[in-house]
Amino acid sequence: MSINKDKVKEVILENQQFVQSAVLIRRNINIQPNFNYIFVGLRRAGKSYFLFQCIQDLLKAGHSIDEILYFNFEDDRLDGIELSDLDQMLQCYVEMFSYKPFIFLDEIQNVEGWEKFARRLADNKYSVYITGSNAKMLSKEMATVLGGRFLVQNVFPFSFEEYLSLNNIKIDAVSIIRDKNKIVREFETYFYNGGLPELRYAQGAEKRMWLSNLYNKIYFGDLVSRYKIRNERAVKLLIKKIAESVKQPSSFARLANIVSSGGSKVKAETIAEYLAYAEEAWLIFHVENLFAKLAERESVKKYYITDNGILNLFLIDPNTSLLENLVAVTLLRKGCEFYFYRSQDCEVDFVIPEEKTAIQVCYNISDDETRDREFSALYSISRRYELEKCLIISKDTEETFLHNGLEIKVIPAWKWILE
Repeated sequence: MSINKDKVKEVILENQQFVQSAVLIRRNINIQPNFNYIFVGLRRAGKSYFLFQCIQDLLKAGHSIDEILYFNFEDDRLDGIELSDLDQMLQCYVEMFSYKPFIFLDEIQNVEGWEKFARRLADNKYSVYITGSNAKMLSKEMATVLGGRFLVQNVFPFSFEEYLSLNNIKIDAVSIIRDKNKIVREFETYFYNGGLPELRYAQGAEKRMWLSNLYNKIYFGDLVSRYKIRNERAVKLLIKKIAESVKQPSSFARLANIVSSGGSKVKAETIAEYLAYAEEAWLIFHVENLFAKLAERESVKKYYITDNGILNLFLIDPNTSLLENLVAVTLLRKGCEFYFYRSQDCEVDFVIPEEKTAIQVCYNISDDETRDREFSALYSISRRYELEKCLIISKDTEETFLHNGLEIKVIPAWKWILE
């Protein structure tokens, strides 16, 4: 594409006006000054608006809007932009302003070879902020090309604390007691609908419709179209099965058999590819078995959906699956290394080795048989690993038990997330 420089200059000026006036809900994401960043995450998770937050923070610090160069590569006016055009777009800015700009490149993965341009900007000491919805931006090849010049920051849908802030509920020791009933009511909505920012504009049945439309965009745009998948039915059945079995470890071979029995013949190798694509689109993520040997860790994993609202589209009786999925998403957001644990005689939902913590997820702990099963699993793993904390995350219960000398704390999900 040969760019129209006058059109590009119009886009630069228009974007400068837009980004400084955008109405924001501040995200609890900390970045360090003097670093270049790549912000990645699920489509519609709020990456673009976090760029606007970074821009507005620069303006508050005394910088001029003329120092800002922002492009959104999903803008239809930039369709067809190629790697060779990116330098011309920078030259358009130079012809208009005498500053060395802060550069913001939104959804840059749409430009083939963009990483070479980004590296050159970093080498020339520009401050560069990039967003992308494709986890291939974090591949080993990409890391080699960028040469450690960028920090990677995940942008997730709203945390529960951010969601409460959106609804004018601040969290501190006093408000958790004073506003408990209000917090619990808001948690019900968050639990079933997830934390995607734009969902706040939808009401009632519109929420499910919005989520369904978003899923279709991810499915067709970020999976089928991007990876040129011909067996669409197999991918659809695979994601449906993953959603229906978030609590269960699954092997590539087992998933291949299930999808094939649905009328779409696929091999285990193909299933592995499809799952990798879904992770690259930030639709799903996996957790490995702490107990397993290397080969099994690679082939038998638990899979979770990145947002509860999207997961809920697939479920009929959703409560137990949504609770475990929300715990997994919260641990992922926290950035700690975590696993599940499964041996011949013991299964624990999550283990955080660094924190010496084991977690069971149980929607309702009131039944004696259920309680004994969860206690026994935690006691069993505590005999094999040194643990400092054993938790059961429930929907509503809060209590502390002693089982064979082991202290086990049961805590409601809403309270655990806020802690």
